[in-house]
Amino acid sequence: MDAMTSVNTGTGDGGPLDPAGVPGVRNFRDAGGTGALPRGVLYRSGALDRLTPDGARTLHGLGVRTVLDLRSTPEVDARPDALAGGGIRYLHVPVFPEQRWPQEQAELYPLMAELAGRPVVAAVRQLLVTEQRAVLVHCASGKDRTGVVVALLQSLLGAPEAEVTADFLRSNAALGLTVADPAVPGHAARPVAAGHLRRALLSVRSHHGGLDEHLRAHGAKASELAALRAAFRAPRGPGPSVPGAATGR
Repeated sequence: MDAMTSVNTGTGDGGPLDPAGVPGVRNFRDAGGTGALPRGVLYRSGALDRLTPDGARTLHGLGVRTVLDLRSTPEVDARPDALAGGGIRYLHVPVFPEQRWPQEQAELYPLMAELAGRPVVAAVRQLLVTEQRAVLVHCASGKDRTGVVVALLQSLLGAPEAEVTADFLRSNAALGLTVADPAVPGHAARPVAAGHLRRALLSVRSHHGGLDEHLRAHGAKASELAALRAAFRAPRGPGPSVPGAATGR
């Protein structure tokens, strides 16, 4: 098919159904319904290493045919996604190739925003070439790396920052995170915060001037970004908004 003219609009296999959960998967939800991104097109979650057969059938019923795994290579080797025989294409596009990243979230989020460029471009291409199918993006918990990648995709399709942030923060309730547990090392037990996402979006604009420029620096073609917006009838925006900046919205 022609990648520039056909795209899932959330009305194919599985429709826009947003299930209460997918057996064996944490923090699963539909990332659509904001900006020009329809429901039933882009899903987000934690890792799929404990995906059950019922869970695989649920994903298939939702139309998911492509999974984009953002985890590092050591994480994937230790806990591979349980997708064998599920009829779902697997793409490994890590934010961090190795299992090394900053421990302070104030440092982590701007770096994630920069490194998220390649996964976002991969997701854009899948949304363009996957007819009547949905894409699932995930990392380990589905909150930090997934949160930034999904926020950039939502922003690309015109979602207001307030709506992007609201979806980002839903991970705290889904994972039962309220306050950070100092006894648990790493980021897994730390709740996400609106300020962290704002820092990531600010970093994109301050380093590249806008989201389109950021994605083109990571290999996206202007024609691909235009095709995605045309498919979902999204206006060309100025990119992630920043405090005190005119957004054009």
